Amino acid sequence: MKKIIFLLSLIFILCACSSDSDFEPQTAADITTYLSENNLQAKKTNNGLYYIIEQEGSGKRPTSNSTVTVAYKGYLLDGTVFDESSASGVTFPLNAVIPGWTLGIPLFKEGGFGTLIIPSNLGYGNNGTRGIPGGAVLVFEVKLLKVN
Repeated sequence: MKKIIFLLSLIFILCACSSDSDFEPQTAADITTYLSENNLQAKKTNNGLYYIIEQEGSGKRPTSNSTVTVAYKGYLLDGTVFDESSASGVTFPLNAVIPGWTLGIPLFKEGGFGTLIIPSNLGYGNNGTRGIPGGAVLVFEVKLLKVN
């Protein structure tokens, strides 16, 4: 009986963790194509994060350990929106989010806004998460409202 419960539990866990098998992990070439197709000029960090600063802002600049309030919209390269905050934003510590945000948000000062294009290794990796396939590049339109 214990073996059957164990096997059923294992099958459930494996099925719950499985990702969309039709989704191919995305690469830097996919990001380059996305930028070209959308006529975007982005800079790239040494870590592989692409960013576009539309307005740097004029307030305080956060560090990777700051708590910030950010308004954002997150979507996949195909335009599928997977998350969006209200205009008043969401407050969180930068050391408790995906690496792409920890690296990208400090590129702005309070009041600044732009776009972060985050390769999967700086996002949710090969496993993905709710509504985000494993290996997905993430695009975030962000506005840094406040460094708390």
